[in-house]
Amino acid sequence: MAYVANHAETAVSKASGLSVFFANVAERVRKYRVYRETVSELSALSNRELADLGLHRSMIRRLALEASRDA
Repeated sequence: MAYVANHAETAVSKASGLSVFFANVAERVRKYRVYRETVSELSALSNRELADLGLHRSMIRRLALEASRDA
């Protein structure tokens, strides 16, 4: 009987581990989408528009990374 109880606990912990894994994957996908959207939107701006915002084109990826971390 002890085997059945331990086996059931292991199955629950594996299921819990899988749900944590998929939650982590979903979070990474969400953050990547924020990153890509930010890069896309800032890249679409002209150099003049970026300068009006106080930005340079070389800053886009870093800003997008910061935005995805905060999201």
